[in-house]
Amino acid sequence: MVTTEVRRRRHRALVRWRTVDIVVASVIAVTGGVVFWAWDQLWNTTQVAFAAFPPGQAVMYGIWLAPGLVGALVIRRPGAALYTELVASIVEALLGSSWGLSVVLYGLAQGLAPEIVFAAFAYRSWRLPVALLGGAAAGAAAAGLDLHYYYAAWQTGWKVSYVVIVAASAMLVAGLCGWYLVRALAKTGVLQPFASGRRSPSV
Repeated sequence: MVTTEVRRRRHRALVRWRTVDIVVASVIAVTGGVVFWAWDQLWNTTQVAFAAFPPGQAVMYGIWLAPGLVGALVIRRPGAALYTELVASIVEALLGSSWGLSVVLYGLAQGLAPEIVFAAFAYRSWRLPVALLGGAAAGAAAAGLDLHYYYAAWQTGWKVSYVVIVAASAMLVAGLCGWYLVRALAKTGVLQPFASGRRSPSV
């Protein structure tokens, strides 16, 4: 039988961030921010290719949601998804995002959404289905902001299509690819300081 004191110790161990957690989460975030900035340029230059059906460009969206999922899957602590996604968005803004400081609001929403999913599983399940749910949640949050700020005038069909495509892109790139990336890194031994490197990533 697990005593109250044991539960408290487990909780403290779960929520307390170590120096290595902060350093690695920051590396993931800064790298993500640089990728974000580069992806901004690609997004802007490819818009013409989707002129006939603008919601279709959302297939490219998933990359903007990857740091939060990867950070959470590696660190496995409350706040990891929010921290990595938010810091990545700040780096993106500092580098000169096409959307200015508004990307920081997106980083906040895109980090909070998967955080809620992982919290629903008490930060103890890191299986692929949970990662996919986290990706879908991040995508839905981002799409909701986009529809509010940029695409409010779209017809309903386009709006629904956009949300579905963003969520699917997030599930594939951030959820699926992110989960397999962490699994591959775990096999190399570089994640040994983390639970994600010492036990099966399916846990």
